[in-house]
Amino acid sequence: MNGADTAWILVATALVLFMTLPGLALFYGGLVRARNVLSVFMHCFAVACLMSILWLVAGYSIAFGGEGAFWGGLSKMFLAGVDADTVSGTIPEVLFFAFQMTFAIITPALIIGAYVERIGFGFVLAFSAAWMLLIYAPVTHWIWGGGFLAQMGTVDFAGGIVVHETAGLAALLLALVLGPRKTKHTPPHNPGLVFIGAGMLWVGWFGFNGGSALAANGSAAMAITVTHLSAATASLSWALWERIKFGRASLVSIVTGSIAGLASITPAAGSVGPVEALIIGAIAGILCQEAVVLIRDKLKIDDSLDVFAVHGIGGIFGTIMLAVFGAATWTAQLGALAIVGIFTVVGTLIIIYVVKLIFPIRVDLETETNGLDLSVHGERAYELNS
Repeated sequence: MNGADTAWILVATALVLFMTLPGLALFYGGLVRARNVLSVFMHCFAVACLMSILWLVAGYSIAFGGEGAFWGGLSKMFLAGVDADTVSGTIPEVLFFAFQMTFAIITPALIIGAYVERIGFGFVLAFSAAWMLLIYAPVTHWIWGGGFLAQMGTVDFAGGIVVHETAGLAALLLALVLGPRKTKHTPPHNPGLVFIGAGMLWVGWFGFNGGSALAANGSAAMAITVTHLSAATASLSWALWERIKFGRASLVSIVTGSIAGLASITPAAGSVGPVEALIIGAIAGILCQEAVVLIRDKLKIDDSLDVFAVHGIGGIFGTIMLAVFGAATWTAQLGALAIVGIFTVVGTLIIIYVVKLIFPIRVDLETETNGLDLSVHGERAYELNS
């Protein structure tokens, strides 16, 4: 056990949780109408709580419990055999469990952006639980737990495939099954919250990518550096592209660009240097913005907060760039993207339709019109007369 490595991963674990609570919640919450902001907060908070428990029960064991090609087994359910002195690499295994738990929290939480303002709360919890255990945990094992994709040579430093491709595809499928919101052309109710949330995500991403080195070393330092440079470059390229097309650059757009840059550098953060990070970020800001236009305006899919366009496309793009830069083989990267993509699509559709039989997937028209905050949770975000 190494004290420096342990101290750094303790900090990184807190940073990754900070990404969801409150970073992602504020980022998503500011983008919806005022009558739905608390429902977004509720979804993020409840998903974080539920995923934490399920990761202890079985998620961690499925992902990291053994050396099988396809899953890790159930030998470490409830952290069986793990105590404060058990070591994983140079850190306590219980800390590795906690660090990976924060990834299991934020991945289904990312999907929330696709179904805001119209989904049933019971469905959110049941779907997220099943999806994390049946989709996220097995894919984690395949790539990070020594499974068959790792053996094939797939490189995914911090989650371009494991987190962003899986969450992005699941978000797109849920948006398709749900159908569009009745009122979807409303501006973000609070761009200030969006800015604050994006800033928290950016800072938290240092733990997300830097912590994935699992050590306090040069790899972690380089990962943090390239993460920052990619985010900064994508922010500016997104804003510039918007300025060229529409004659102005908005606050919401420039901070969304930062998320595109962060998602795109995630799989490559352990393999590239600063110049490659600039290239990834510059392309990501334009690529993900055009993906938003394609999905929202041309395909008419109401992926409400652009989860697939920003996270899905960003993660896939960064994964491919590893092959472009020679840090991984084309066969390994494209093969992993295809295998995980097919598995995620088929598995997510099955989960959606099974959970639909138990919990209503969509609220009624009156609830949607009045807003989920008051109708579902009995609260308002803003008591203007108080």
